[in-house]
Amino acid sequence: MSELRRDPIIGRWVVIDPSRNFNKIAVSDSDVYPKDHSGCPFCPGNESMTRPEILAYSSNPKRLPNTPGWNLRVIPNNQPIFAIEGILKKRAEGMYDRMDGIGAHEIIIETAEHEVKTRTPENYETVYKAAMERIKDLRNDTRLEYILFFQNRGAAANAVFEHPHSQLLATPIVPKRIREEINGGKNYFTYKERCVFCDIVSQEISDETRLVAENDLFIAVCPYASRYPFETWIIPKNHGSDFDAVPGKDIISFSKISQTVFSKLGNVLDNPAYNVMIHTGPLKEKDLPYYHWHMEISPRLARPAGFEWGTGLYVNPVAPEEAAKYLRESE
Repeated sequence: MSELRRDPIIGRWVVIDPSRNFNKIAVSDSDVYPKDHSGCPFCPGNESMTRPEILAYSSNPKRLPNTPGWNLRVIPNNQPIFAIEGILKKRAEGMYDRMDGIGAHEIIIETAEHEVKTRTPENYETVYKAAMERIKDLRNDTRLEYILFFQNRGAAANAVFEHPHSQLLATPIVPKRIREEINGGKNYFTYKERCVFCDIVSQEISDETRLVAENDLFIAVCPYASRYPFETWIIPKNHGSDFDAVPGKDIISFSKISQTVFSKLGNVLDNPAYNVMIHTGPLKEKDLPYYHWHMEISPRLARPAGFEWGTGLYVNPVAPEEAAKYLRESE
């Protein structure tokens, strides 16, 4: 089992897991993905290669679990970062703090098709609804503090399988990055009595220079202080801190703008590798007035080097205004 160790200087928790494979960073998809995908564990007919499914969507009401005929399938990760079995066992080791790696690590196999050339809003809607369903269920586990929905696409983004999939990772702590966002939002709210994310939405709609796309309920922008080239956020116009509480009509709009943004990124950047994260409120801190759930998309066009690692300051060679212009004007 993995364990969490707390950095006593800055309060960051890290996962120590010697059981995981240590792989070098792949440069291209050909370094990782075999041309013959007949042995892909995520393809129909290979259900025995995965752990038993937790959830599946199928148009066949007579389909049996762990058999072909599904449209989407959720399974436990074969090599989870956090395990659902056990207790936290928080303890001290001298001046240091540690706990067992209790949590959940699930894979959402987004489609039965191994290669999907064109995604529709309905495809995204199905994935988001499955993620919401699983988050609502995992909320019942009192050991859990946070759940991250994320996607790694392409070898350069550390994706292990080519087959389209997302992941859910439930943790027994609130990660430092999320806590920093929440504390920043709280400080802004204390000073101005407004949500900083709501203000960002208003300003970006007014400025338009960093706006990538917009529909009735969402905007997509290249953030003012983008860390990466073509970094893009999707932010709801209506305030809400919890992704799994989003109404059905909002998910339809979210799915539509997702399809638009990923299509634009693919066209402008020639289908880059990217990481996707949905930041949502902690499980035990619902309906926060100063926090706003959102999606962050980070194309992997450049890698942090010594300066970034040493200082935490990112050097972005593409101004967000210029990146947004390219994306906005693409089909």
